[in-house]
Amino acid sequence: MAENKLAIHEILEIHEILTMKQTGLVRGHVSEPLIKDEKLQKIAQNHLSHAEQVIKELKELLPNRQ
Repeated sequence: MAENKLAIHEILEIHEILTMKQTGLVRGHVSEPLIKDEKLQKIAQNHLSHAEQVIKELKELLPNRQ
């Protein structure tokens, strides 16, 4: 796989998005037990699963620090 070279501003933007997504994920996990409606619970669980996948993909974009 070809390695992408990102400019510093792109790395910073990805990091900012990653931080926002992680904050939202934490808030979602905290709020999840408070949801009583089953349909809404399922929507929230799907959202959390999707957020976890997005976070994983964003982390893959960042260069490895070695």
